[in-house]
Order: sequence, then structure tokens, then C-alpha cells
Amino acid sequence: MLRVGFLGAGLIATYHSKRLRAGAAHCVRAGVFDPDPGRAERFAAAAGHHVCASEDEVIDGCDAVYVCTWTSEHPRQVAKAIEAGRHVFCEKPLAVDLAGAQAMTAAVGEAGVTNMVGLVLRRSPAFVLARALIADPAAGPVMSVVFRDDQFIPIQGHYDSTWRADRDRVGAGTLLEHSIHDVDLLRFLIGEVDTVSTMTANHHGHDGIEDVATATLRFQGGALGTLTSVWHDNLARPSLRRVEVFCARRHVVVTGDDWDGPVRWTDADGTTGSRHGPPLADAAAALLGGDGPNADAAFVAAASVGATVQPDFATALAAHRIVAAMYESAAAGGAPCQVGAPITAG
Repeated sequence: MLRVGFLGAGLIATYHSKRLRAGAAHCVRAGVFDPDPGRAERFAAAAGHHVCASEDEVIDGCDAVYVCTWTSEHPRQVAKAIEAGRHVFCEKPLAVDLAGAQAMTAAVGEAGVTNMVGLVLRRSPAFVLARALIADPAAGPVMSVVFRDDQFIPIQGHYDSTWRADRDRVGAGTLLEHSIHDVDLLRFLIGEVDTVSTMTANHHGHDGIEDVATATLRFQGGALGTLTSVWHDNLARPSLRRVEVFCARRHVVVTGDDWDGPVRWTDADGTTGSRHGPPLADAAAALLGGDGPNADAAFVAAASVGATVQPDFATALAAHRIVAAMYESAAAGGAPCQVGAPITAG
């Protein structure tokens, strides 16, 4: 029975707590700490944890800890947890910059603890099925991907994450804080990224917090892609993604819900297919095998025996490298930037 504690008691912590209840029977809910005592008390009452007076009290009383605080706190809290020998689940992004993400990844590797990052869309039935359709030899090579992600800026609405307008706490805007999910999914679906060219804009006026980013990507396999990420003020639209992949002989589209689809495809011979809801979940379950869609259950199962689990810090670091290249390109007016290599003069 793994004792699980929480640092942070906001919306994302509540999400993970619910997922633990849904699929991780063999865990004990330990302490929770949040700088807002009222929020910690509400979380504890709903989730079955008990409120702690400090981070140290949470860490001392658990075997695994969820780090669900604002981004700038992640490196410090992860370091404190692994120093105590605790397994760690850290929300994305790992840190406000690439250097922080690199240091954290090295530290958890040296500590030998089970580590996981909240890039949970890798386990989405919709994207798991889409990946299989794209990888199918019958589809032919991937030629292009068009990825659009939009949501209302999360300083309002049910997110109410006002800290996301504070550059010191969040590091940057929609590209790092939200679309690191998308960058990770592009690696998951298509493969490694070689070169990026990016432009960003800031319509809301929060210092250093871009609310639009558009990137062109060249993948190592030869495919080209675009990613557009938008933080708007249209609260009538939930967080929505549309992913369209053109293979030589197959067209695959993921729309609607990130988890339930639908996923649709059309082949060169005129064959079409569609999966949505339970049929989609059934198709993805066969692909996932014993490694089901519940990332939190997978983390608890792995941490209980000290095993590795995906997506880990190293996987998140690969996405951070691409995002860092995108920001470098944007700072240079959209100049192409090779992932992992700085832009050179001329």
C-alpha cells in the first residue's frame, strides 16, 4: 500500500486525486499541503487526505508525492522529495526553462526513484489509436501534420489559475505552459523533430506571457508540420484540439474530446473508419495491453515496486528541448532553429 501525498491542492491536483480513486486501489491517501489553507482543507475533505502544516510534513508521511504547484516551484519541491527518497509525479512543464528541466531529469535519474510527468495525453485512447493508424505500413509515410490547440486563457473560468499571468511563476505562456502537451504528442505520433520556426504574439498584455504561438516543424523522418496554440477569452469553448495527419495513403483526424475522440480516417482505396466513445476505448485498450489509460494508476503501480513508468522526466525533457528551440526561433524573428542547437549568427 503506497502512501501518496500532494503538494498543491488546486484543479490539477483534484484531477489526479479523482484518477487515483478511479484506478489505484492499492494506495493510501496521505497528507496535502497548499499555501492556501482553505483550498487544502477542501481538497482533503473531498479526496480523503489530511491537511499538513508544511511541505516537509507531507513528504515525511508518504512514499510518493504529487507536485501540483505553479511551475517555478517544481524544481525545489522535486529536489526535496527525492532527497527524502520519495517517488515523484510532477505536473508539466517540469520547470520554467530548459536548464531547470535538465537538472531535474538528471537528479531523479541519480536518485533512482520512480518518476512520472503529467503528459497524460500519451495514454489517451484517441491518440493511442491515431498513433497506430499512422504507424500502420498500409498508411504509407507521414507527409504532414496540422495541429491546432485552443483554450480560454486559464487565469479565469474553472481554471482560475491567476499565477499563469505571473512570469516569475510560470516562465512563459501558452507554448510552454499548455502546448508542451502538444509538442510531446507530436513526438508520440510522428517522431523526432529536427528543426522549428516559430512566431509568437501577446494580446492580453501580461509580461512575457505569449497567448498565440505558431510553429513550423520539420521531423527527422521528412514530414512537415504546423502547431498553432491559442489562449483566447471565449469561455464558451473548452480546451479543444484538432490534429490532422496526412500520410501518403491515409488521412487521420482527431477532433472533439482529447480522450473520447472521435478519431476518423480515410484510405486511398476509399475505405473509411471512425471510433468514438466506448468503441474507441475498446480499440485503444487492445493497443495499450496491460498498460491502461489511467496514468495515475500506472504511476502508483510502478512506484509500489520501484519500477520505471512512462511518460517519465526524460520524455518530458525531450519536449522541453523542442519548446526551447521554438522560443529561441521566436526571439530571432522566426529564424529556423535546430532542436538542441543554438541559432548562430548569419
